[in-house]
Amino acid sequence: MSNDNVSLSLEQCKDYSANHRLHLVGYSLIFVAGLMLNAMALWVFLRYLHLKSVVSIYMFNLAMSDLLLTLSLPLRLYYYSYQHWPFGNFLCQVSGSLFQINMYGSCLFLMCINLDRYIAIVHPLRWRHLRRPKLAPLLCLVVWVLILLGSIPAALVHGSSSCRKGNQTVSLCFESFTDVLWQKRIFPLIILAELLGFLLPLSSVTYCSIRIFWTLCQTSGTQSLRQKKTIRLLVVNLVIFIICFVPYNTTLAAYGMIKAHVIQAEPPVRDSVRQVLIVTVLLASMNCSLDPLIYYFNTEGFRNTFKKLRRGQAWDSEMGTAKIQILEKKPYSACSSPAAKRYTGQNFILPKEDLPLATPKIFLKDPIQDSEI
Repeated sequence: MSNDNVSLSLEQCKDYSANHRLHLVGYSLIFVAGLMLNAMALWVFLRYLHLKSVVSIYMFNLAMSDLLLTLSLPLRLYYYSYQHWPFGNFLCQVSGSLFQINMYGSCLFLMCINLDRYIAIVHPLRWRHLRRPKLAPLLCLVVWVLILLGSIPAALVHGSSSCRKGNQTVSLCFESFTDVLWQKRIFPLIILAELLGFLLPLSSVTYCSIRIFWTLCQTSGTQSLRQKKTIRLLVVNLVIFIICFVPYNTTLAAYGMIKAHVIQAEPPVRDSVRQVLIVTVLLASMNCSLDPLIYYFNTEGFRNTFKKLRRGQAWDSEMGTAKIQILEKKPYSACSSPAAKRYTGQNFILPKEDLPLATPKIFLKDPIQDSEI
């Protein structure tokens, strides 16, 4: 058949220009915020924190997953801007599968963070061997293998398609899947992804959070700083699940059942569910910009690193601490004794003259640990 006959045999392109404009604006903001925040997070983790704690290892892998999605967004931005996919079938498959890697990879890594907090607080003695820093990379490797294996069938269903726009043939990506494809391949994949990549992490995060909250409420006295950090971490994790993952996965399951004819719905209802899915996809992608909130507001070493760098303090890369220099206007008599000479001036915060009984505080040069929360 000639190219003209092939073009005439194709279906007429549907008008998705309004959805494309929405995605263009949303993904542009997500790309800028996600690229800066996650690149900075990876730099801090590798340059200053050195991944010495279990929590930092999980957070580093979470940032890697978010950065993968962010780096794939320029292709989507081009497509939504020109409403045409010129990059071929392979890049369409890769771009579509990277979204799935980030989506369910983020769910699983957030689950790992909550499980670590659950073991540390609810069963600190019985299961403490599961919190060894050497075990965390192995668990992260298992998560990466699972999501990479799951991305293979996701890539296969994200092949590009074509339609007719006037007298021209337009290549599409991320949309216009046939009903046969929905029934035979996409819907079974959705069921598997929903069970293992969403419902399992959501159930785990919910259960662990409830048990941790209950355990902390049973402790006597006021809450310590570590307990407050733990509560803050759990709240941020739950907020990310509620805002980003729950709406998208719920709508995706409903739309999948409609497209696979598991449930019957009139065309207006189907179109309405699709419009909701368009918005919730942006919410799901927004997790790569929200995850850095976990690193900054809930990780002591991460937050302290930014404070020290902002103050312009020199950094001791070997020790992982900031070099603090204290300028003394006049000598202090206590430093003249032989015992005091063993410590340099930068190791002391000297007491004020009106507090003669105050003892000097000695700061040991221990590496900054990105908190056990």
